[in-house]
Amino acid sequence: MESTEAATPHRTAFLGEEKLFPLLLKMGIPAAVGMIVNALYNIVDTVFVGLGVGSLAIAALSIIFPIQMLVSALAQALGVGSASIVSRRLGEKREEDAARTIGTAYAAILLVTAILVVLTYIFMRPILAFFGASPAIMPFAIEYLTWVSPGFFFFAASMAANSLVRAEGNAKASMTGMIIGAVLNTILDPLFIFGFRLGVAGAAIATVISQVASCVYLFSLYFRKKTHVTLRPDHFRIRPAILKDSALLGTPAFVQSAGMSLLALVINTGLGKFGGDMAITIYGMVSKINMLVIFPILGMAQGFQPIVGYNYGAHHYGRVRGAIKVTILTVLSLATFCFAILMIFPRACMGLFSQDQELVAAAARVMRMMLLLVPLAAVQIIGSTYFQAVGRKTQSIVLGLSRQFLILIPLVLVLPHFLGLDGIWWSFPAADLIATTLTVSLLVRELSHLEDRQTSHDAQPSMEPMA
Repeated sequence: MESTEAATPHRTAFLGEEKLFPLLLKMGIPAAVGMIVNALYNIVDTVFVGLGVGSLAIAALSIIFPIQMLVSALAQALGVGSASIVSRRLGEKREEDAARTIGTAYAAILLVTAILVVLTYIFMRPILAFFGASPAIMPFAIEYLTWVSPGFFFFAASMAANSLVRAEGNAKASMTGMIIGAVLNTILDPLFIFGFRLGVAGAAIATVISQVASCVYLFSLYFRKKTHVTLRPDHFRIRPAILKDSALLGTPAFVQSAGMSLLALVINTGLGKFGGDMAITIYGMVSKINMLVIFPILGMAQGFQPIVGYNYGAHHYGRVRGAIKVTILTVLSLATFCFAILMIFPRACMGLFSQDQELVAAAARVMRMMLLLVPLAAVQIIGSTYFQAVGRKTQSIVLGLSRQFLILIPLVLVLPHFLGLDGIWWSFPAADLIATTLTVSLLVRELSHLEDRQTSHDAQPSMEPMA
């Protein structure tokens, strides 16, 4: 056991030693690149489907998006929650506990996704109708979901593996897994949609094959001993106590993804009522472009999480405090840069999905409204990630619930009755402003507490014997 214990600080000590900004870039850039690539998954599908099939097919993908987000939510809950435990266990030099946590996460994902696939096939048409598919959209939605749902396990397992591999400090491997899937999807989409003339089904098949490839690569890291934590077959079983902790810590991530699903349901219903199928298509286009702002922030947040988790577990509270400040400044700058590009070139962004100039002009106007305050999402995401990483369940759940459930959904339900269709679009910047105010208030208090903890820790007498 001595050699194992000695190996842990050698492989992970850099999280507690390197300068914060270079360390954040080292951990966050691969994750951000991976998340951008992940966003391209969705964008490429939508671009080729829009050009190859038409606007109703884009609307179909918008209807199916909340279903995919539910799968993503479960993967995030288990993957991100487990990653929080893993990074802290490594900081505490408890490698075997980290291995049990990883095995529990994968076993739970296999069980949950199997149930989801069965339910999807049994209740496909009612599910799609519930999520807002009109008679015109329904055939495209059924065709896509029929082919894409068998890949739910690979999709969920890949997402969880990204978080768990990154929790060990292996950000580059996580990025590589995402890139493999996205590049393959980009190659296969036009081949299946245009070359084999499979239409919407071709996009779904390309997506599943790409997800399988990404999953196989990430899991091969364990079997090729390219990870710090060594897994054995007996690790791959559900341990209720670990699963409970992982699920609770992953609740903010679950809420954010599930909130997007519920939000999409509410929005699609409202859009169908106030704007029809064209409005649903526009929302699908704008939401895909929005990923190019949000996903890089999520990537940097994923790089931030193991840094905070490790140092919090090692009682380096001053370093945790510094990491919060450095990360918020970095992601705010990144978000503002992405935001500026979208605001300057809205028609070019929307023109990626359609050659219908009337649709492009309407979508460009909506994009400027919806994304007016989107850089503020940087503060929201980092705040929620911090409380999750250090095991502060209440704060992380509150922040995870705030934007989508407590603020945005009520606004989407109320404002259209006063502003019509525009009320739905204006709900987004209003929610960003309110949620950011709440996040900042919690973070300011936490920074003060961290300073007090560091002072108290530094004042403790040394336990070493006197000479």
